[in-house]
Amino acid sequence: MLTINYMLIIFMICGIIVFCSTRKHILLSLLSLEFMVLSVYFLLVLVMMNYNFELYYSLIFLVFSVCEGALGLSILVMLVRSHGNDYLSSMNTLSW
Repeated sequence: MLTINYMLIIFMICGIIVFCSTRKHILLSLLSLEFMVLSVYFLLVLVMMNYNFELYYSLIFLVFSVCEGALGLSILVMLVRSHGNDYLSSMNTLSW
């Protein structure tokens, strides 16, 4: 059980490293964010099962993470329609 927790923490650290090193595409940043959310979700489920808590709160967390993913994809679609690509270099933060 302890090795699974360490493995999920390593997954989280890998997601953070990929998110910090991604500088070209917004889609890769969104995928690394979703990877981090899934690793936090699995860690939450394992902790709740370990302490015999209700798993209802993990369902609420999953609903919020799905809403976050849908919001990220809608922003990505809006940026592709307005700029023509999903490169970070083609956007200017002052034009928002």
